[in-house]
Amino acid sequence: MTYDVVVCGAGVAGLAAACALGRLGRRVLLLDKQERIRPVAKGEVFQPGALAILHGWGVAPRLEAAGALRLEKLVARDADGGARMVLDYARLPARNNWLLAHDYPVILDALARSLPDTVELRRGELVTGLVSDGGRVTGVRIADDAVEAALVVAADGMSSRLRREAGIEVRRDEYPHRLVALELHDAPEVEPDFSAYVTPRGLRLRYPLPDGRIRLYAQAGAHELRGLDADGLDRWVGDLVRETPALAPLEASIRASLAGRQVLPVSRFLAPALAAPGLALVGESGHAVHPMAAQGMNSAIADAHELATVLRQGGSLSPAAVDHALSRYWAARRENLAHIGRTSHNAARMITDLSWVGRFAGRRALRGTGGNDRIRYTVMHTMSGLGVHPLTPLDRLHQLGVLPDPRARRLPAWA
Repeated sequence: MTYDVVVCGAGVAGLAAACALGRLGRRVLLLDKQERIRPVAKGEVFQPGALAILHGWGVAPRLEAAGALRLEKLVARDADGGARMVLDYARLPARNNWLLAHDYPVILDALARSLPDTVELRRGELVTGLVSDGGRVTGVRIADDAVEAALVVAADGMSSRLRREAGIEVRRDEYPHRLVALELHDAPEVEPDFSAYVTPRGLRLRYPLPDGRIRLYAQAGAHELRGLDADGLDRWVGDLVRETPALAPLEASIRASLAGRQVLPVSRFLAPALAAPGLALVGESGHAVHPMAAQGMNSAIADAHELATVLRQGGSLSPAAVDHALSRYWAARRENLAHIGRTSHNAARMITDLSWVGRFAGRRALRGTGGNDRIRYTVMHTMSGLGVHPLTPLDRLHQLGVLPDPRARRLPAWA
């Protein structure tokens, strides 16, 4: 069997890559080892940059028709609910200047329904390895069968088998905490925003989902919930609400949701390359960030869009043309992903670092960002996916309140 492209993994990254490459008129085979979509608490919030791409693919209208919620702000709050920093997306110069939230399975379904006719999706197919010729990837192996392709796209997640087989080694930095993910039902209505609470025990993150549901993430120690019986879980919820009074109206719903909790490890990394001859990495096979800044799924969509762009510009699917396009793909994504990684890590540290120094510096940086229009707009623009504008060392001093900023009440000059 021969295809133009084989995409391995049908999560958001793989579906996005298949959608983007299929729209070029390429014959794409999309494979996933899972026979059905599993409900996972991940990838539920889109940024404006990704929404612009999804509109072009016809995905965003499907999501809105399925009840996706528009969130206008990203807010860092104190434990009582007071706003410390507000990123007001309505100020952005974008057609879709809001966040969009829906369930991960619904997002996958909308992407799958938007695949062009040139894409063949097969579920329940395990890719067992790469096929190579002289050091160049020329296809994949499914059981004992070889499938040839001009390009193989690895979208098989953080532990990517294909990345390892291609010799691209990564070092994952694990955060010392976990995130407990809860889906709340029959809860009181909350503000239509993406709110991160600063508490003595770290991050509490919540945002609404369709049908009156709420997603809540709570930072916890690596083994904090291990072995807890019903009484222990009851005490854990009591501590959670006591430390975050703003969540008190949700307490009954939090208790009712505990049986379906997911405890998620958190890590970050950026692969030393997103490409090898004949092979491209997209999404979490090539990079991962802390979920607090809502960047992971959005970066994967940007990967797919950029990969399709360079392949279209290359014109041909000859080995030389494909490999030249892949080098351009990595060059185009490297700086953006590195900056997104730093921004997400710094944002996470402001709230999740529980050391004395971390709490002191993080709270000051949060307060400094919240009170500085220029820096706040710059951070929001970068996080939205509309373009990277790095903060300077001087900006960092302004954030920490070490130096006053005479431009604090202005928008950045580039805006």
